[in-house]
Amino acid sequence: MFINGEDGEPSNFDMTMQCVRSVYTSKIISSDKDLAALVFYGTKQSKNPRNSFKHVYVYHDLDSPGAQRVQDIDKLRGEKGAELAAEIMGSGETSLGDALWCCSNLYSDIKLRLSHKRLMIFTCRDNPHGGDNAKDRQARTKAADLKETGVVVDLMHLTKPGGFNVSLFFCDIVSPPEEERELGLQLEPCEKLEDLQKRVRAKELKKRAQSRLTFSLGEGVNLAVGVYVLSRTATKPSAVRLSRDNNEPVRSKTRIFHTHSGSLLLPSDTKRAQVYGNKQIVMVKDEVDEIKKFDDPGLVLMGFKPMDRLKLHHHLRPALFIYPEEEQISGSSCMFTALLLKCSEKNAFALCKYIPRRNTPPRFVALVPQREELDKSQTQATPPGFHVIFLPYADDIRTLDAHRCPSASDEQVDKMKEIVHKLCFKYKSDAYENPILQQHYRNLEALALDMLAPEPIEDFTMPKVKMIDDHLGSLAQEFKDLVCPLGYNPEGKPAAKHKPAESGGGGAEKKPKVEMSEQELRDLVAKGTLCKLTVPVLKDACKQFGVRTTGTKKQELIDALTMQLSK
Repeated sequence: MFINGEDGEPSNFDMTMQCVRSVYTSKIISSDKDLAALVFYGTKQSKNPRNSFKHVYVYHDLDSPGAQRVQDIDKLRGEKGAELAAEIMGSGETSLGDALWCCSNLYSDIKLRLSHKRLMIFTCRDNPHGGDNAKDRQARTKAADLKETGVVVDLMHLTKPGGFNVSLFFCDIVSPPEEERELGLQLEPCEKLEDLQKRVRAKELKKRAQSRLTFSLGEGVNLAVGVYVLSRTATKPSAVRLSRDNNEPVRSKTRIFHTHSGSLLLPSDTKRAQVYGNKQIVMVKDEVDEIKKFDDPGLVLMGFKPMDRLKLHHHLRPALFIYPEEEQISGSSCMFTALLLKCSEKNAFALCKYIPRRNTPPRFVALVPQREELDKSQTQATPPGFHVIFLPYADDIRTLDAHRCPSASDEQVDKMKEIVHKLCFKYKSDAYENPILQQHYRNLEALALDMLAPEPIEDFTMPKVKMIDDHLGSLAQEFKDLVCPLGYNPEGKPAAKHKPAESGGGGAEKKPKVEMSEQELRDLVAKGTLCKLTVPVLKDACKQFGVRTTGTKKQELIDALTMQLSK
């Protein structure tokens, strides 16, 4: 674990500590109620509850991660961290069964109800006990006990000389693949920190359904599906009001009082009213809820449409994702898979009526099929299921009256095509983080960890001007000459307006007129660059050649000159 990799790569222990640190910091930001623990096994020193197990060192108990824990992990990183780990814990005999037993005790000591429990084993030894059958049997028995109690055991195996053979020992320790088909046993060992962090992030969070609904395919044919949110806009956490005396969170409570008597009103004392036909119609809460109710929550299949009927402008809001729930209705996975395959083969989407919860108006949605895709390391890149695309109603789509505006010439369009072709690149949305949000979290991290200054961030959203100029060359100037008027400087300051003379003196000095010959104007008309001239120059040209105009707008002057000089 402490041997450095080739070409200065960090050791497996350093990679593990960096990964643990990233888990701690992510939990502090996004899941502050989650509990995490760090346990070392195969150590010389022993530190665990009641000191029942030898060579097992509980570095962090099962608790919410905080700033102090992050600082403790930072001390174990790098070469000095490896020396400190060797000094504090040392290296001794390995007994994975004792480590699993100790972790089981950590779970049992927690009196809170945990939604899910996951145990990750970071190791680079595919045969930890060296062929000791007694220890192997003890570890397999304890792993089976953990699985029965609902603990998911995952293996984060790291690279080692000769390769890591999962079938020697850990195939009986690791939990079987879950519903989301996490192919833990078929993955190659992690050689880089990015691969390890990606694998940990994929497994550390349980996929929670936003809701579970009944999907009705017809009369008497129902299956259960879970609705998931695949992506969500990251925002700053809302401010928490604290008490001035003890810094405890302040809870707000709302009460309703009678305006005349001042007495406290209960929810049953309040009613709702609506004025209709100059009469006030009073209703109780149950009547209002009955009016708002359209149908029971769920998905109802309305029919099928080819994919070309789904247009890009139909997008109203971020899509959801549905996946079968076999525990709710038996046979849902089989029926869901058959529907997914047929829709994918026929390139069609399912049109459904969607009611997410009670007293919610229905929406029509398109279920777009998506098949499972795996990456090079056989990790699931995209899950199988249906994307729920919200469709607009007829009155949601408006017809806009576009005003007449100048159109680009063919030469201008061709020049812009060259520019776009030069600046094309492979865009990945996950490669650009929100700089304001990242700076906010860096400031919080620096405040919590008593850092002198927050870590600098790189704003990837800023354009790389030098690279753009190198790619374009002279194309930008050529396009500017085709589109912008003569003498136009976008970076220059606007000319100061001259004030009229106050008394006696002459007025402000007038600019000399720009006189152009008829042939020059005809050349501009032929090239379609007449719009490069300013309004005063166009007016002088119209007066010079006796062109009559009905207005003073630039487009009207251009149209009049074009008509006169095209004869």
